[in-house]
Amino acid sequence: MKKNVFTNSKVFWNTAQTFIHHYLPGIRKVSRHTVSSYKDGLNSYISYLEEEKGIKRKNMCFNHLTETYIKEYQDWILNVKMRTPKTCNLRLTSLRSFLEYAANEHHELTAFYISIRDIKNSKIPAKPIEFFEKNQMKAILAAPDIGTRTGRRNQMMLVLMYDSAVRISELLELKLGDLHLKAEVPYITVHGKGDKYRNVPLMQKTCRHLNRYLEEFHENADSEVPLFYATTYGQKHHLSSDTAEKLIKNCCKAAGSKGIKMPDSCHCHMVRKTRAMDLYQSGLPLAHIQQLLGHEEISTTSGFYAFATLDTLAKSMAKTESCNDPPEKKWKDPNVIEKLYSL
Repeated sequence: MKKNVFTNSKVFWNTAQTFIHHYLPGIRKVSRHTVSSYKDGLNSYISYLEEEKGIKRKNMCFNHLTETYIKEYQDWILNVKMRTPKTCNLRLTSLRSFLEYAANEHHELTAFYISIRDIKNSKIPAKPIEFFEKNQMKAILAAPDIGTRTGRRNQMMLVLMYDSAVRISELLELKLGDLHLKAEVPYITVHGKGDKYRNVPLMQKTCRHLNRYLEEFHENADSEVPLFYATTYGQKHHLSSDTAEKLIKNCCKAAGSKGIKMPDSCHCHMVRKTRAMDLYQSGLPLAHIQQLLGHEEISTTSGFYAFATLDTLAKSMAKTESCNDPPEKKWKDPNVIEKLYSL
């Protein structure tokens, strides 16, 4: 029996299929994005075994998920494929989860799972949080050409993305029935990570934008129609994340052409971070920001937003200085600030 579990490729493939197509979506109730991520992780490892180890897919079994193989796979991702440590860790997470499930189904694999569980993640270098400055965000919101129907749709997407601080996947999955504009406190219902729902309040200005948008884009109040859609062969369908990312890049490019300095790399998630940072800097408690963002743990929120950048520190300190002080201040030197604010 033990030999069968370790070396039988049919057991391996059946377990993998059940893990991806039944256990994750049906038992764990994770989102389709999480299922896709885990599936990509397993497929990446399988491709590695085939391309680098010469193991044919039809012969793959649990004997090919040893600690040695997986550590070599980590090295291959980082130093051959030149992927980021974050990507490497995501791949390792998918393998860990798969082996944990497999060990519960086949107890002989418990030792395999324990050895993989203890493999350390790759260290991710700390880097400053990416968000737009106020003038940059204002320029992005004003960038779409509202003289066109598509431009008006795109501006509405940006306004709602910023106001609600939702993930781009959450924004694009919104349906008309997720809007509750006539409630005493207007809000949207968001389907977030882990198949969890949360309600996000909307500002009055955003509600006015939405009411105008609905008049033009949703004459028929079908609650199942995508809030933001494209039409193909007469059928309305959800927009792709590529469409949204292209929108952000085009808006940043348009803002840059008007003399506004923009970040080198712009993406949709920066809008979410910008809203959270704006609220944090305005004094909103972290617990409220956590609820808005849909973070399960407060540590996730504080890890991103509960800090002051050197630039923020310098600006705050500058306000406390007397106008009669000498113009050259040593604390403005970033190297000096870094030494002052370190352990």
